[in-house]
Amino acid sequence: MCGIIAYTGHRPAVPVVIEGLRRLEYRGYDSAGVSFIQNNELLNVVRAAGKLNALEQKLSNSPNILATVGMGHTRWATHGIPVERNAHPHKSFDGSLSIIHNGIIENFQELKNDLLAKGYKFYSDTDTEVLVNLISEERKNTTNLMQAFANALNKAHGAYAVALMSKEEPDSILAARMHAPLILGLGVGENFVASDVPAFLNYTRDVVFLDDGELVKITANSWELRSITDLGLIEKKVQRINWDMQAASKGGFKHFMLKEIFEQPKVISDCLVGRIDKGKSEVKLPELNEFPTPERLHIVACGTSYNAGLWGQHLFESWAKIPVTVEIASEFRYRDVILNKNDLVLVISQSGETADTLACLRLVKSKGIPVVALTNVVGSSIAREANASIYTQAGPEISVASTKAMTSQMILLSLMALYFAKRQNNLDKDILKNALEGLSSLEPELNKVLPKLREKAQELALLYSGARSFFFLGRGVCYPLAEEGALKLKELSYIHAEGYAAGEMKHGPIALIDQDFPTFALAFNDSLFPKVKSNIEEVQARQGKVIALTHEKTSLTTVDNLWIIPEVWGVLNSFIALPALQLFSYEVADYLGKDVDQPRNLAKSVTVE
Repeated sequence: MCGIIAYTGHRPAVPVVIEGLRRLEYRGYDSAGVSFIQNNELLNVVRAAGKLNALEQKLSNSPNILATVGMGHTRWATHGIPVERNAHPHKSFDGSLSIIHNGIIENFQELKNDLLAKGYKFYSDTDTEVLVNLISEERKNTTNLMQAFANALNKAHGAYAVALMSKEEPDSILAARMHAPLILGLGVGENFVASDVPAFLNYTRDVVFLDDGELVKITANSWELRSITDLGLIEKKVQRINWDMQAASKGGFKHFMLKEIFEQPKVISDCLVGRIDKGKSEVKLPELNEFPTPERLHIVACGTSYNAGLWGQHLFESWAKIPVTVEIASEFRYRDVILNKNDLVLVISQSGETADTLACLRLVKSKGIPVVALTNVVGSSIAREANASIYTQAGPEISVASTKAMTSQMILLSLMALYFAKRQNNLDKDILKNALEGLSSLEPELNKVLPKLREKAQELALLYSGARSFFFLGRGVCYPLAEEGALKLKELSYIHAEGYAAGEMKHGPIALIDQDFPTFALAFNDSLFPKVKSNIEEVQARQGKVIALTHEKTSLTTVDNLWIIPEVWGVLNSFIALPALQLFSYEVADYLGKDVDQPRNLAKSVTVE
């Protein structure tokens, strides 16, 4: 979840590291720090609680930092509260090593007890300080630092992406990965290690994706990859990143989130390129050609990706007639899940590094069941370990709260449902034709409507920003959208919000409704509208205020705030409603002065359990 950047080369290291940390801010963090070696002898660590500005202020007191080797970290607290003493990097007790670390060392307390018995002292509450002292202890019994590093990692159980600096080898950095992302960037006369590509993309596009159990040593002019288990050499292919930092800039928008909401029309277009042939009424997903049509599909995901999976369930069952279960990854991995040989598991993860989802993928593969990944990040762990990967082509998503990633996932889920339906010849030709034509026309329709959606969202934000709680209600495909609308509002504005299947309101939650507890209802012009209208009337009978996101033909005029959106074909109305929900949450949070792109306590890539 945290940001890692390590550098060795010919430039001043600290500015490079700070720039890299700045580009990783979207991951979320509560403290930051850097480590560097000055004059080949003094191992320096500078840390600060809070945002990078606090760290930069501290560094400004030491203007003549000439080090060309350094590393930095933005921490999202796991062990220990977010204060300076718990910030990374951490130094070993003897002062010879410094370390930065993402993930969790599960057996840190046992290791710490052993080290305490040997006379080590600790100055933080973190598992990371235990790891650096374990490396220091192992160094006493080995011939070189790399061996000590590997020995310590083999004793540490859990997840980690870790980078190590030493006064013993001041020109090099050691790094390793286990269940947390780590990427090697290869430049000319300089090399990088980072938790994500944007950290060094201004300097190189040549990368090597580390796999679990791999260790790398970098200097300015060399790199070598080895196995943590036995230090055997590993050969890896260098890959080329085909996007640049301009794609990750705000482009004149106030926040990355707003920019990414307005990028959704292009995302839809990019997702469809090469994947539909309207003339032949055909969907092209060659990634699925090797798989038989599953008897049952299991969709496994977390957060927004889970909501996208819930939405896709309706399409797979309605169009392709494939029974579907949608699972929260953190629950799925700890159940005795019944999987049959003709089942297929689809894992969805924007980052491709979501820890719980990755663990589910490995569990399923160990049972011999095929796994397809739906992800946005080429070279991510989930993409590499799945039997097949379908990329959403959404481009870099910087804001912690996901927007365009969900849209791209929904587009691909639509295409997958159509693909399997067409393969079995069990889909009405008119539905296939309308779906393909409707998908193709979404980009211009959404481009036209987005500014109007924002205007209405701004109007409603002024009216409802004082709410303490919110209900979001929907039926059918609108229920997952209600869940997502509630998730976005609480993520961004910190207003308590819950998404409910509208028919469930009368089974308990309706007791909470009063004039200060508003409801956001999704009421499409479809077969379920009469039922949703009844649910709205139930809320109104308890003096609850209602925002209704609906279509003109519904003639729903009795609610407090009517939000009419253009009507398109069938389930594709979801692609108009989703950005409306996102913009409502965005405008409420912005009006309240919240940190929209980096909500408190959240991180972009959840790499801990």
